[in-house]
Amino acid sequence: MIVEGKTLVVLPTLGDRLETLRLALQSVADRRAESSLRLVVVVPTRATEARAMVREFGGEIVDDPQRGKLAGAMNAGVAARLDEEYYCGLGDDDLLRPGGIALLHSLMKRNPRNVVAYGGCDYIDDSGKTIGVSRAGQWAHRILAWGPDLVPHPGTLIKLDALEKVGGFDEARPFTMDLDAFLKLKRVGSFVSTKTSVSAFRWHRESMTVANRKVSNREARATKRQYLPRALQPISPLWSYPVAWAISGVGRILSSR
Repeated sequence: MIVEGKTLVVLPTLGDRLETLRLALQSVADRRAESSLRLVVVVPTRATEARAMVREFGGEIVDDPQRGKLAGAMNAGVAARLDEEYYCGLGDDDLLRPGGIALLHSLMKRNPRNVVAYGGCDYIDDSGKTIGVSRAGQWAHRILAWGPDLVPHPGTLIKLDALEKVGGFDEARPFTMDLDAFLKLKRVGSFVSTKTSVSAFRWHRESMTVANRKVSNREARATKRQYLPRALQPISPLWSYPVAWAISGVGRILSSR
Protein backbone atom coordinates (compact mmCIF):
# COMPACT_ATOMS: atom_id res chain seq x y z
CA MET A 1 0.00 0.00 0.00
CA ILE A 2 1.33 3.46 -0.91
CA VAL A 3 1.64 5.84 2.03
CA GLU A 4 0.13 9.31 1.48
CA GLY A 5 2.45 12.25 0.91
CA LYS A 6 3.87 13.07 -2.50
CA THR A 7 7.67 13.31 -2.52
CA LEU A 8 10.01 14.99 -4.97
CA VAL A 9 13.24 12.97 -5.18
CA VAL A 10 16.06 15.18 -6.46
CA LEU A 11 19.15 13.40 -7.77
CA PRO A 12 22.00 15.58 -9.09
CA THR A 13 24.65 13.86 -11.22
CA LEU A 14 27.47 14.74 -13.58
CA GLY A 15 26.77 11.50 -15.42
CA ASP A 16 30.27 10.11 -14.97
CA ARG A 17 29.39 7.27 -12.56
CA LEU A 18 26.97 5.26 -14.63
CA GLU A 19 27.25 2.03 -12.67
CA THR A 20 26.31 3.57 -9.31
CA LEU A 21 23.79 5.90 -10.98
CA ARG A 22 21.90 2.85 -12.26
CA LEU A 23 21.82 1.41 -8.75
CA ALA A 24 20.56 4.71 -7.31
CA LEU A 25 17.84 4.98 -9.95
CA GLN A 26 16.82 1.37 -9.37
CA SER A 27 16.51 2.01 -5.62
CA VAL A 28 14.10 4.89 -6.33
CA ALA A 29 12.10 2.80 -8.81
CA ASP A 30 11.79 0.01 -6.23
CA ARG A 31 10.34 2.43 -3.65
CA ARG A 32 7.49 3.55 -5.93
CA ALA A 33 5.43 0.58 -4.76
CA GLU A 34 5.68 1.96 -1.20
CA SER A 35 5.46 5.75 -1.64
CA SER A 36 4.30 8.35 -4.14
CA LEU A 37 7.62 9.47 -5.64
CA ARG A 38 8.47 11.79 -8.54
CA LEU A 39 12.09 11.54 -9.60
CA VAL A 40 13.88 14.60 -10.99
CA VAL A 41 17.50 14.15 -12.10
CA VAL A 42 19.64 17.25 -12.60
CA VAL A 43 22.28 16.43 -15.21
CA PRO A 44 24.47 18.31 -17.72
CA THR A 45 23.33 18.31 -21.35
CA ARG A 46 26.61 16.62 -22.39
CA ALA A 47 25.90 13.51 -20.28
CA THR A 48 23.90 11.71 -22.96
CA GLU A 49 24.30 8.19 -21.54
CA ALA A 50 23.13 9.29 -18.11
CA ARG A 51 20.14 11.12 -19.57
CA ALA A 52 19.11 8.01 -21.50
CA MET A 53 19.39 5.96 -18.31
CA VAL A 54 17.19 8.42 -16.40
CA ARG A 55 14.48 8.09 -19.06
CA GLU A 56 14.78 4.29 -18.82
CA PHE A 57 13.81 4.51 -15.15
CA GLY A 58 10.98 6.97 -15.72
CA GLY A 59 12.78 9.97 -14.29
CA GLU A 60 12.42 13.57 -15.43
CA ILE A 61 15.46 15.54 -16.55
CA VAL A 62 16.41 19.06 -15.51
CA ASP A 63 19.45 20.63 -17.16
CA ASP A 64 22.25 21.36 -14.69
CA PRO A 65 22.39 25.17 -14.35
CA GLN A 66 26.17 24.93 -13.83
CA ARG A 67 26.11 27.31 -10.86
CA GLY A 68 26.85 26.75 -7.21
CA LYS A 69 28.06 23.24 -7.99
CA LEU A 70 25.98 20.67 -6.05
CA ALA A 71 23.80 23.18 -4.21
CA GLY A 72 22.88 24.89 -7.47
CA ALA A 73 21.85 21.57 -8.98
CA MET A 74 19.78 20.71 -5.91
CA ASN A 75 17.97 24.06 -6.05
CA ALA A 76 17.26 23.52 -9.74
CA GLY A 77 15.67 20.18 -8.89
CA VAL A 78 13.57 21.70 -6.10
CA ALA A 79 12.42 24.42 -8.51
CA ALA A 80 10.82 21.67 -10.63
CA ARG A 81 8.27 21.08 -7.85
CA LEU A 82 4.66 20.59 -8.93
CA ASP A 83 2.27 19.46 -6.16
CA GLU A 84 4.76 17.52 -4.04
CA GLU A 85 4.73 18.02 -0.27
CA TYR A 86 8.19 16.67 0.55
CA TYR A 87 11.76 16.80 -0.75
CA CYS A 88 14.16 13.86 -0.63
CA GLY A 89 17.75 14.25 -1.82
CA LEU A 90 19.84 11.41 -3.22
CA GLY A 91 23.34 11.25 -4.66
CA ASP A 92 24.20 9.28 -7.79
CA ASP A 93 26.06 6.79 -5.60
CA ASP A 94 23.48 6.59 -2.78
CA LEU A 95 20.57 4.20 -2.25
CA LEU A 96 17.10 4.31 -0.73
CA ARG A 97 16.50 1.38 1.60
CA PRO A 98 13.25 -0.65 1.45
CA GLY A 99 10.42 0.89 3.45
CA GLY A 100 12.46 3.92 4.44
CA ILE A 101 10.52 6.72 2.77
CA ALA A 102 7.19 5.21 3.86
CA LEU A 103 8.43 5.05 7.46
CA LEU A 104 9.56 8.69 7.39
CA HIS A 105 6.21 9.73 5.94
CA SER A 106 4.42 8.12 8.87
CA LEU A 107 6.72 9.86 11.37
CA MET A 108 6.31 13.25 9.69
CA LYS A 109 2.51 13.03 9.89
CA ARG A 110 2.52 12.66 13.69
CA ASN A 111 3.06 16.37 14.31
CA PRO A 112 2.14 19.26 11.99
CA ARG A 113 5.21 21.15 13.23
CA ASN A 114 7.57 18.50 11.84
CA VAL A 115 9.62 19.83 8.94
CA VAL A 116 12.37 17.17 8.75
CA ALA A 117 12.20 13.40 9.18
CA TYR A 118 15.39 11.33 9.01
CA GLY A 119 16.60 7.85 9.78
CA GLY A 120 19.73 5.80 10.07
CA CYS A 121 22.21 5.63 7.21
CA ASP A 122 24.38 2.71 6.13
CA TYR A 123 27.90 3.51 4.94
CA ILE A 124 28.73 1.15 2.10
CA ASP A 125 31.86 0.53 0.04
CA ASP A 126 32.18 0.34 -3.74
CA SER A 127 30.86 -3.21 -3.76
CA GLY A 128 27.78 -2.31 -1.67
CA LYS A 129 29.07 -3.94 1.52
CA THR A 130 28.08 -2.14 4.72
CA ILE A 131 31.21 -0.84 6.49
CA GLY A 132 29.50 1.33 9.11
CA VAL A 133 26.07 2.49 10.27
CA SER A 134 24.94 5.86 11.61
CA ARG A 135 22.07 5.53 14.07
CA ALA A 136 22.32 8.74 16.06
CA GLY A 137 18.55 9.18 16.31
CA GLN A 138 17.24 12.31 18.01
CA TRP A 139 20.70 13.29 19.27
CA ALA A 140 21.74 14.10 15.70
CA HIS A 141 19.58 17.22 15.45
CA ARG A 142 20.04 18.16 19.10
CA ILE A 143 23.82 18.56 18.70
CA LEU A 144 23.67 19.91 15.16
CA ALA A 145 24.77 23.47 16.02
CA TRP A 146 27.95 22.46 17.87
CA GLY A 147 28.68 18.76 17.28
CA PRO A 148 29.14 16.58 14.19
CA ASP A 149 26.46 16.68 11.49
CA LEU A 150 24.91 13.24 11.89
CA VAL A 151 21.66 14.05 10.06
CA PRO A 152 22.13 12.25 6.73
CA HIS A 153 21.09 14.06 3.57
CA PRO A 154 20.35 10.92 1.50
CA GLY A 155 16.85 9.65 2.17
CA THR A 156 15.85 12.45 4.56
CA LEU A 157 12.39 13.98 4.08
CA ILE A 158 12.03 17.77 4.21
CA LYS A 159 8.77 19.68 3.91
CA LEU A 160 9.10 21.63 0.68
CA ASP A 161 7.18 24.64 2.01
CA ALA A 162 9.67 24.90 4.88
CA LEU A 163 12.67 24.42 2.59
CA GLU A 164 11.46 27.19 0.32
CA LYS A 165 10.75 29.40 3.35
CA VAL A 166 14.41 29.24 4.45
CA GLY A 167 15.69 29.96 0.95
CA GLY A 168 16.66 26.48 -0.20
CA PHE A 169 20.30 25.42 -0.29
CA ASP A 170 23.05 28.03 0.03
CA GLU A 171 25.05 27.90 -3.21
CA ALA A 172 28.00 29.61 -1.50
CA ARG A 173 28.53 26.51 0.68
CA PRO A 174 29.80 23.70 -1.59
CA PHE A 175 30.35 21.21 1.27
CA THR A 176 27.84 22.19 3.97
CA MET A 177 24.76 23.27 2.04
CA ASP A 178 22.75 20.53 3.79
CA LEU A 179 24.09 21.38 7.28
CA ASP A 180 23.22 25.05 6.69
CA ALA A 181 19.71 24.10 5.51
CA PHE A 182 19.14 21.86 8.54
CA LEU A 183 20.22 24.63 10.94
CA LYS A 184 17.84 27.07 9.23
CA LEU A 185 15.02 24.51 9.30
CA LYS A 186 15.46 24.03 13.06
CA ARG A 187 14.32 27.63 13.43
CA VAL A 188 11.01 27.04 11.65
CA GLY A 189 9.90 23.61 12.83
CA SER A 190 10.63 20.27 14.50
CA PHE A 191 12.76 17.27 13.54
CA VAL A 192 11.68 13.66 14.00
CA SER A 193 13.83 10.56 13.59
CA THR A 194 14.17 6.81 13.63
CA LYS A 195 17.25 4.64 14.08
CA THR A 196 16.11 2.35 11.27
CA SER A 197 18.34 2.72 8.21
CA VAL A 198 16.44 4.45 5.41
CA SER A 199 19.35 5.11 3.04
CA ALA A 200 22.91 4.14 2.16
CA PHE A 201 25.83 6.47 1.48
CA ARG A 202 28.64 5.08 -0.66
CA TRP A 203 31.95 5.90 1.01
CA HIS A 204 34.73 6.22 -1.52
CA ARG A 205 37.59 8.60 -2.16
CA GLU A 206 35.83 10.27 -5.07
CA SER A 207 32.94 11.49 -2.88
CA MET A 208 33.20 15.27 -2.61
CA THR A 209 33.08 15.50 1.17
CA VAL A 210 35.39 12.50 1.59
CA ALA A 211 38.02 13.70 -0.86
CA ASN A 212 38.00 17.23 0.62
CA ARG A 213 37.57 16.38 4.29
CA LYS A 214 39.82 19.16 5.65
CA VAL A 215 38.12 21.84 3.58
CA SER A 216 34.64 20.55 4.41
CA ASN A 217 35.47 20.45 8.15
CA ARG A 218 36.64 24.07 8.01
CA GLU A 219 33.46 25.11 6.21
CA ALA A 220 31.35 23.17 8.73
CA ARG A 221 33.00 24.97 11.66
CA ALA A 222 32.24 28.35 10.09
CA THR A 223 28.66 27.36 9.30
CA LYS A 224 27.89 26.10 12.80
CA ARG A 225 29.54 29.13 14.40
CA GLN A 226 27.14 31.38 12.49
CA TYR A 227 24.12 29.75 14.13
CA LEU A 228 25.45 29.78 17.70
CA PRO A 229 24.29 32.46 20.17
CA ARG A 230 26.54 35.49 19.73
CA ALA A 231 28.00 35.11 23.23
CA LEU A 232 29.27 31.59 22.41
CA GLN A 233 30.77 32.32 19.01
CA PRO A 234 34.18 33.58 20.26
CA ILE A 235 34.77 30.42 22.32
CA SER A 236 33.46 27.92 19.74
CA PRO A 237 37.02 26.70 18.86
CA LEU A 238 37.13 25.06 22.32
CA TRP A 239 34.84 22.31 21.05
CA SER A 240 34.74 22.74 17.28
CA TYR A 241 38.35 21.67 16.70
CA PRO A 242 38.10 18.49 18.85
CA VAL A 243 34.85 17.62 17.05
CA ALA A 244 36.53 18.12 13.65
CA TRP A 245 39.45 15.94 14.78
CA ALA A 246 37.05 13.18 15.86
CA ILE A 247 35.17 13.37 12.55
CA SER A 248 38.43 13.05 10.62
CA GLY A 249 39.34 10.02 12.71
CA VAL A 250 36.06 8.28 11.91
CA GLY A 251 36.60 9.14 8.24
CA ARG A 252 40.04 7.53 8.28
CA ILE A 253 38.59 4.38 9.84
CA LEU A 254 35.87 4.12 7.18
CA SER A 255 38.38 4.78 4.40
CA SER A 256 40.63 2.01 5.71
CA ARG A 257 37.74 -0.44 5.48
